[in-house]
Amino acid sequence: MKHLYFLIILLAAGLAARAQQNLDVSLVPKQLLPYASSVIRYCDESVQVDDPGSQTYRIKKAITIFNSSGDSDAEILVWHDKSTSIRSIKGLVYDGSGKLLSKFSESNFEDAYAGNNFSLFEDTRVMHFRPAVVDYPYTIAYEYETREKQTLYFSRWLPANNTNMAVEHSTFTFICKPGFNIRYKEVNLPVKVQTGTNKAGMNTFTWQVSNLKATREEPYSADPETFLAMVKIAPVNFKYGALNGSFNNWNELGKWMYTRLLAGRQVLAPATVADVKELVKDIPDEKARAKKIYEYMQQRTRYISIQIGIGGFQPFPATDVDRLNYGDCKALVNYTQALLAAANIPSYYCVVEAGSRKVNFDPVFASMNDGNHVILCLPFKNDTTWLECTSQKMPFGYLGDFTDDRTVLACTPEGGMILHTPKYIAEKNLQVRKAELTLDSAGEVAGSMKTVYKGTQYENQEELTYEAPADQLKQIKKTYHINNLEIGRLKFDKIKNIYPELNEELQFSARNYASIAGSKLHFTPNLANRSRGIREVRNRLTDVCIQRGYTDEDEIIYTLPANNYRHEKKPIAISIDKPFGKYTASLTLQGNKLIYKRNMKLIDGTYPKETYAEMVKFFEDIVDADNYSAILVKE
Repeated sequence: MKHLYFLIILLAAGLAARAQQNLDVSLVPKQLLPYASSVIRYCDESVQVDDPGSQTYRIKKAITIFNSSGDSDAEILVWHDKSTSIRSIKGLVYDGSGKLLSKFSESNFEDAYAGNNFSLFEDTRVMHFRPAVVDYPYTIAYEYETREKQTLYFSRWLPANNTNMAVEHSTFTFICKPGFNIRYKEVNLPVKVQTGTNKAGMNTFTWQVSNLKATREEPYSADPETFLAMVKIAPVNFKYGALNGSFNNWNELGKWMYTRLLAGRQVLAPATVADVKELVKDIPDEKARAKKIYEYMQQRTRYISIQIGIGGFQPFPATDVDRLNYGDCKALVNYTQALLAAANIPSYYCVVEAGSRKVNFDPVFASMNDGNHVILCLPFKNDTTWLECTSQKMPFGYLGDFTDDRTVLACTPEGGMILHTPKYIAEKNLQVRKAELTLDSAGEVAGSMKTVYKGTQYENQEELTYEAPADQLKQIKKTYHINNLEIGRLKFDKIKNIYPELNEELQFSARNYASIAGSKLHFTPNLANRSRGIREVRNRLTDVCIQRGYTDEDEIIYTLPANNYRHEKKPIAISIDKPFGKYTASLTLQGNKLIYKRNMKLIDGTYPKETYAEMVKFFEDIVDADNYSAILVKE
């Protein structure tokens, strides 16, 4: 028995040694190294549905980190709340040769609140751990298991969930009883699903990838999920808390949301209904009535996130918001919808993927994974209007760059509808600046400058308008980067409508703006709007994606100390015209008036990857033109 025990120990040690040896960085296939900050050595993931109301997730993973850019890929994040429990966590850390450095378990994780500073309450927490390793490369291997009490949604499988990440081998298996049906969609995946039945008689769906090269992070690229390999999974029949249902498409999902999550939650107290009717009784125009009600809602409420259990998808009742005067995006949209209904104005509760990057719903694959925010649609005849209900400051009908130009799911009694939010085109995203300045013989510049911001550029300075005057002055100096800037007057005016406008008026002076050398004045005419270049990328792999276009127009008129100045060198006169952008800049001298004009337009759209080199040159030329130095000589 002693010999048998010793043999078992030796075999176990041998297996451990081989496992460690297999994680030697030198064994990573050479073709996976280009662009890779990390390489997944192996990853086995599975989701198992044992009953309609719960799922178990398991993962075993080893990932090698090559440099500091990959450190975030080594961090382990395990989310949990009252409906999600953690069964086990453990792991090992190896050096570059595969030698074991340390072990870790659940006790080494920090269990942190995963809410945010605008949430009233969230029961979401996250267990997180990152190895304290300073020598590269290193490898972290770990495994954990969680159980979740719902089958409404399942996490997507991304073998490489980030750019600059390669994959040596990765497997994902979905396991369920024969009566539990799913839909799935393979995106950018080099292999197809393998289906079967395991020993327990459960259905299995398995995807495997090997030697998946890293995709490089590139400026002006599309959402990584449009080019990374991925599998989406959605249930046909599901259970979520005490609710159950089924859906195969957006229409069915939207109808389930309307009937099971929204219906009956828009009842208002009779007194509130009477107040709304009194508020709009003398306003004949339906859209004007809606505007009045929207502003009434803004004045009464504030946004506070509430994410507890089913509250992650279901809004609080309108009566609660009316009584408490706060709510999250779902609750405030539901409340606004109830207020509008009191005035017989119909509207749609719409789920959207919000953020500065535009993300559309997959039109052919309905899933509860899509969408992280809710907005309101008012389907006026020939004049559809959209409302952001979480802001007390947003103009009526204006969405801004948080939810513009993307598809949304509208939940209606007839079912879900895919709609599209407004697009703010480059010609309407305006920043128009005009300045009249005096440049004296000592090099000091002084005068007034007026700037108008429209479209999505309305938001350039909008937050600043709510700051205290002293803070406004501090921030405006950071905005313009003019040495020795002294502000005499700063004033903002806003026109709040569907195409809002912000007017900024600035009176200022700046000593030594121009350098004086004998009879020469040397300075940069463009004092307020200078572009920066973009990073050069050779052999670009992805198409160029400009998410949002804009137009900048600048005119600065300098009154010189006298009218007997001339240009020492040829004044700037440049015009660039490309499919993705246009730029002009000129400098003319008329008596004692020096007139600088600049116009830049960036045009949103998707362009071939070969365009990027041309785009780099475009911005390089603009940077040179924006920093053009004028030299004026006094006759």
